[in-house]
Formats: sequence, structure tokens, C-alpha cells
Amino acid sequence: MPSKVSCLYVLTVVCWASALWYLSVTRQSSSYVGHTTSISQRQVVKKRNITFNNIRTRPLNPHSFEFLINEPKKCEAKTPFLVILISTTHKEFDARQAIRETWGDENNFNDIKIITLFLLGQNTDLVLNQMVEQESQIFHDIVVEDFIDSYHNLTLKTLMGMRWVTTFCPKAKYVMKTDSDIFVNMDNLVYKLLKPTTKPRRRYFTGYVINGGPIRDVRSKWYMPRDLYPENKYPPFCSGTGYVFSTDVAELIYKTSLHTTLLHLEDVYVGMCMRKLGIHPFQNSGFNHWKMAYSLCRYRRVITVHQISPEEMHRIWNDMSNKKHLRC
Repeated sequence: MPSKVSCLYVLTVVCWASALWYLSVTRQSSSYVGHTTSISQRQVVKKRNITFNNIRTRPLNPHSFEFLINEPKKCEAKTPFLVILISTTHKEFDARQAIRETWGDENNFNDIKIITLFLLGQNTDLVLNQMVEQESQIFHDIVVEDFIDSYHNLTLKTLMGMRWVTTFCPKAKYVMKTDSDIFVNMDNLVYKLLKPTTKPRRRYFTGYVINGGPIRDVRSKWYMPRDLYPENKYPPFCSGTGYVFSTDVAELIYKTSLHTTLLHLEDVYVGMCMRKLGIHPFQNSGFNHWKMAYSLCRYRRVITVHQISPEEMHRIWNDMSNKKHLRC
């Protein structure tokens, strides 16, 4: 009777023989199998590249909002020299009306065409939405998209304006974005800054340039969480109270915004888009983003003044109109 050792020996030999036979069979077809595997791997890589390309080209912010109120034919009759985009809210009817009757009147200039548009989102109060609709039917100077109108959506409001200019008024020469509590000295803006008789500029952007960094204090109105913006410095940007740019920049910023993570601080966000585009804003001391004590001579030298009530707007406009003969 064979010993346990001989049985183990025979079993080991059989196992090794089987293993060698298996390896010899697989080696004979190894070139074919290897070729098949490499094709398969290339296909997988190709598919992955297609997927990654789709991710890279897919907009981060498609701005897929619909116009609820629009004025698409504003520029059809005559190409405007300047489009003024004014960020406002539903309850600011008095401010809008004051602008219509003063510096924002589209008939202020005989030699050039000016367009004034008020930008809004959708209010959660249906009555306010209906009031704005009625206002629009009277004045035809309001544009509304279907995002919620709020402080944190100011960026969407500005991008809506950029989109409107790009879509419906691309041949305008210049665009101004401002707020409804701003007084604009239109003579200085049009004749001293933009100069209609000169060749229109390209890739042009000017206002009150701010070089600052994010505020990390949660109590601040301008609080910026580190996870939204980890850098310690913002790119140079113009105060959102008022800035002016050539119309080509509207399209550039709008298209860049589609691939730029949104921030709720509108003026900072526009600065981020400009940094991507390699556009540097020009400082202009005529743009004031604070309240100035009223003086007719002082107001005659500036382009914008902040925190102006509807009553003050009328007073300033009347003084400037009635006392043009006075020298300062």
C-alpha cells in the first residue's frame, strides 16, 4: 500500500502538469487576446474622453430662464448709441418714474439714440407682478425673466441685461449698467466720456474700480464664504452702482458666465468674467459709489452719484436744466 508521502508526491506532479498544460494553451492565442484587449481599452478611453469633453463644454450656468416681459423690438427702428440697464425691484415704481422723467428719458438727446431698460426678476407676490406688467404696457421699458427677484439673484439680473443686449441690440455702441437709486449726469457720460463723434472702443470697461478681497464676516451684507471663493483677493472690478462698457463686452461676459461658477456679488462676478477674458477695467473718478452732499457745481463734474431718492433726482435734474448758464 503506497505511503502518504508518495500519494502527495503524485498529486503535486499532476497539479503542476495541469498548470503547465493550461499555460501552454493560453500562450498560443495570447497575441489575439492581447490585440482584442488593447482595442477594448482604446474604446473605453475614447468613450471617457467624449464624456469628459461633454462635461467641459456643458454650461455650468445655462441661464435657461424665460423672458416673462420683453421688449425685443427696442433697437429695430434705429441703432442706439447707448443702452442703459437699470437694476430695480418691483416696489420701486417712484424711482423708475423719476428716472423716466429726468436723466433716463430716452428723448433727452436729439443727435443720438438712448435706450433705457429696467431689469427685474419675478416676485413672489402675484399682485406686484401684475402691477409691473401694467407698468410695462404703459412705458415699454421693462424686461423680466422668471428667476426670483432677490438680493442674492442680482447677478442673474445683470446677466439678463447682458443677454438682452447680445440678442436684441448687438449693434449698439455702449452699455451702462446702474441701479435705481443712482443719479447719472448724462451730459458728462455721453459727451465727455463716450464721445459719439469718435470711433467706438472695443473691449472697453470703466467705472469706479475696486481692488479688494472677500469679507468673511457672516454678519456683513457682502459676506463671501470660503467654499464659494477660496482666494484672498478679488480680481479688479467696478462698483455695481454704475459702470460702462462697449457692447462687444456684453456678449463676451454673457458667454463667459455660462462656464463660470455663479457668485451672488454681481460686480465681483463680472470682474471674475473679465479676468477670464483678459479685460482690465479703467478707473474713472467720475463714478461715485457713495452719497455726496448736494452741490450743483460738484454734481456737474461727476458721472454718477449714489443713494439718490426720487425727490432728489427731480431737484438735481431741474437745477441742472434751469441753471445751465451758470459757470462753476
